[in-house]
Formats: sequence, structure tokens, C-alpha cells
Amino acid sequence: MQSFFLKYKTLWIVLAVLSVVIIYLIYGALKPEEPNLPVYQPKGTGLNTELVDSTIQHVKKNHTIADFKLTNQNGKTITQEDYKDKIYVADFFFTTCQTICPIMTDHMAQIQEKIKNNPDVLLLSHTVTPEIDTVAQLKKYALEKGVDDSKWNLVTGSKIEIYDLARKSYMVAKENPDDPYGLVHTENFALVDKKRRVRGFYDGTLPEDIDRLLLDIEKLQKEYKD
Repeated sequence: MQSFFLKYKTLWIVLAVLSVVIIYLIYGALKPEEPNLPVYQPKGTGLNTELVDSTIQHVKKNHTIADFKLTNQNGKTITQEDYKDKIYVADFFFTTCQTICPIMTDHMAQIQEKIKNNPDVLLLSHTVTPEIDTVAQLKKYALEKGVDDSKWNLVTGSKIEIYDLARKSYMVAKENPDDPYGLVHTENFALVDKKRRVRGFYDGTLPEDIDRLLLDIEKLQKEYKD
């Protein structure tokens, strides 16, 4: 019997290797693929309508972030071209906020640390009080918070443009009934893909949502590689 097995030793090894390969391929074929992140539209994707401007609440497809022209903490003009072919995280804040903004900014700084060596990902924070948050004020805040200018823009500009971006593009802010071009900004972070589509919303004050956001960035990158 022993001589029989020795005689066909090579054959048994080949069959064993083939068996392992076949089992691996079957497992890979049967394992369900992780679904891609949703593409959020103003209508039909479960968004809170309070955060979506009434002029776009009927839109069911092809929603993207509008072109913009703002000024960052260094006085540089920032447009959609600076974020072309990038994944980025956007939020709305103001430097004198003493409630949720410090937490949100600290969490953005944590994200910045995680993505510092990732050339595909950037950050974008819009002030909702441009009359207060001048370039000089944003620069002071950026230095205090450890903002890396190559990864994270703090931007100011026209109040109307910022309002429209928050409500009509990112869909993350509530309307201020006392000011036709004012916002009640929220804690929401928005994840935007390379096609300028919103792919996720996160509570910028919750550590668990920041962890989820970082995982979703990885999912988006994998989506592009696949």
C-alpha cells in the first residue's frame, strides 16, 4: 500500500493543490460583493427635506455639486477645479461657534491625519458667517487647528453662494426663516466622489460616524479601482 502511494505521490500533490484552488474559487464566486455606496439625490433617497432647497426637491437623478468660486485661508481662489478627480469631505462651520463646530473641526483634523498620505482625498470647510470669517480670521483659525493647506481648505465668499452650495448642492443645512440668505448650519459632513456626486452623510460630532466615513472613503477608492 505504501509503495502505491509513493508511486503516485506527485499525482496526489497535484490533486490536493487543485482541490484547494477549486475551493478558493468557489468561495470567491459565492461570497456576496459589498454594495457600492448610494448616490444621493434631492428626491427619493431618504433625505430630510428640511436640508434640501425647495427648488431642487423634485430632482431624482444626475444631481452634482455646482461650480463654485471661493477664497481660502491663504487668500487663494478655490474652485471645483481644485477638487477635480478627487474624493472630498465637505462641511459648513464658523470660527466663532462654541457649540458643535469645535467638535466638528477636531474630527476633520482627525480625518486629515488619516488621509495625509492619500493623494485622492481632500477636505473642504465653508464658513456660514463670511461677514466675520475673513481670510485673516480663517488663517488664524487654520493655524490654531493644525490645518494642512495642501489637504484642507477653509473657504469664505459670497453669502448667497455659500447658502446655495449648502442647500442646493451638498444638502446639509437648514433654512433660516429670519434671513432669506441665512443658514442654520448642521453637524453634517458630506462625502463627495470624483464625479461631484454626494455619496454619504455623517454626523460630524460622532466618533462612530467619523469611523464610518473613513471606511466609506476606502470603499469609494476601491470602487474606482474595480
